[in-house]
Amino acid sequence: MSSPDPGARAGGSLTDVAGLKAGGLTDVPGLKVGHYTDPRRPTGCTVVLCEEGAVCGVDVRGGAPGTRETDLLRSENTVEHVHAVLLTGGSAFGLAAATGVVQWLEERGHGLQVGPAKVPLVPSAVLFDLWVGDHRIRPDAEAGRAACEAATTGPVAEGNVGAGAGAAVGKLFGIRRAMKGGIGTASVRLGGFTVAALVAVNAVGDVLGENGQVLAGARDEEGLRMVGTTAAVRAVARSGNGSDPRSGAASASSSWRSRSNANRRTPRSERPARSKSARRPSSVRLCRSARMARPSSRSSRCIPSVGTPA
Repeated sequence: MSSPDPGARAGGSLTDVAGLKAGGLTDVPGLKVGHYTDPRRPTGCTVVLCEEGAVCGVDVRGGAPGTRETDLLRSENTVEHVHAVLLTGGSAFGLAAATGVVQWLEERGHGLQVGPAKVPLVPSAVLFDLWVGDHRIRPDAEAGRAACEAATTGPVAEGNVGAGAGAAVGKLFGIRRAMKGGIGTASVRLGGFTVAALVAVNAVGDVLGENGQVLAGARDEEGLRMVGTTAAVRAVARSGNGSDPRSGAASASSSWRSRSNANRRTPRSERPARSKSARRPSSVRLCRSARMARPSSRSSRCIPSVGTPA
């Protein structure tokens, strides 16, 4: 997020930030940040309050995002301002914390005037942190309220707090070989603007430094050193056998490839005979079981006729 700083000189560049200490999201005027960290297991939520409203946009990525009220931020929609943003653990269950934030804002008269009511707009996003402890413990409405009560314009706590309490990184080889993630923030002043970020890091891959070194990520089987997720994946790709060279665990694709290669080397006359049903393409068997028309050729697709249950 960014905001103009009327007290700063104009025409600045990146060189203006040399030697400055990293700040935080609350360096942007009008923003407050509050955490709630559950004492029972590593989970929690983090709220960014902008009670008077702030322009907000969104870019939802990933294969399984969990969000609330992010569609209203699309450019073709009516809404331009929001009153808070929530990051929360607990996977989809954690979205309940947004209800507490909405209630907290409504009680204080903040929100978009819609007819007789003021409706607080709180886009929210979750991260999956159900690996450790009792997964039935996750942020709820009371957790969202507690985060709002804790929100201030002061320095933002970082690490395993709030939404970052149960975050982990380096999970490609399983959670047992992962390391803790967390939440962090920074800001810089560029000419007349303050640019700031707040990030909850819960990555499958590793955290890298400026020169590419692994700061946190997947560890070896003994948990004593970091293996480097990118390097491990490249090693598997180069080996071409579908195995993890650090664990010696062969994958299913490796065994399938071995059987396939063996068949290529065995003359057809010496291969075991198969029944006609075994040789028939699976698509044909599926078509018959679903009462669909049999394909006219092997390249045809099974398309159910109108009114036929698929």
